[in-house]
Amino acid sequence: MTRDGSGDGGEPYVLGLDIGGTKLAAGVVTPRGEALSFVVGPGGSGDDAESGVKRLFALGREAMTAAGVEPSRIGAVGIGCGGPLDPARGVLVAPPHLPGWRDVPITAWAQHEFDRPAVVENDGTAAAAAEFRFGAGRGVSDLVYLTVSTGVGGGAVVAGRLFRGAAGNGGEFGHVTVDWHGRRCVGCGRRGCLEAYASGTSIAERAREAVHAGEPSSLPGGATAADVAAAAAAGDPLAVRIWDETTLALGCGLTSIVNVFEPEVAVLGGGVTESGEQLLAPVRARVEADAMAAAAERVRVVPAALGRRVGVIGAAAAVWERERETADGRREST
Repeated sequence: MTRDGSGDGGEPYVLGLDIGGTKLAAGVVTPRGEALSFVVGPGGSGDDAESGVKRLFALGREAMTAAGVEPSRIGAVGIGCGGPLDPARGVLVAPPHLPGWRDVPITAWAQHEFDRPAVVENDGTAAAAAEFRFGAGRGVSDLVYLTVSTGVGGGAVVAGRLFRGAAGNGGEFGHVTVDWHGRRCVGCGRRGCLEAYASGTSIAERAREAVHAGEPSSLPGGATAADVAAAAAAGDPLAVRIWDETTLALGCGLTSIVNVFEPEVAVLGGGVTESGEQLLAPVRARVEADAMAAAAERVRVVPAALGRRVGVIGAAAAVWERERETADGRREST
């Protein structure tokens, strides 16, 4: 997959590009999972596809400059983005966080721009690959990863292999149903999805609804998820109610996922998890209490190790996972 580029010891670098609705990110990543640079720009949700991708590629070149790496030393380009997408064809089909981005041939555009092979992977799957290779999942063979941020996404590693599903978009853990009579999910339109309760967007939305309805609280009318976490820690009754509802929903959803996959490690990342044990402790307790006994005894619920850089490291990890799968396929065919 990689071509011409080499890092320390002759190993190739990968340019990792992460496409989000609220931010774009890029970084040059070594085969040891070290991001030599990490640059961030405004997200692509307000752009048409060509304008957004143009800014993404400019960010990629900025990342190479920041890392002190010449373009010739880049072996491949990895791209992470929320689905639905088609990894085999390298096409963004219709990501809901990027309105108007339909059937975007992202890998073909990247290959033309950088003159290097390129792959695209669901961002949750890519982050799972990153934590599996370089982060909290090192040394295990079965892992689930949830990113709890603007939305809720995820990915899984099963018996040491990335799980993608039949169409390449498996691992949509944010759309596990936790209340089938519940809130409408903005992401998919169904009711009661985990994302409709545990995402930062939903936490803030529920707080604003309660404040505007006149429920007593120290929270401002434009409260964010971080505001809710801080107010809950300080004992604000409304914030405590919303936070407890959030951790209950996340614990319920994660319990179902743990029962299905029976992983050794369940990794939680994303902006909402920056609240630390305030979120993780009740979620962990719920999984320990409610998961099937064998699954509960084996799994460890832990925070992500790679922090804000997991998106670009994951995009790079997707390149190396694709290379490994190609090599394994060749060996099996001989």
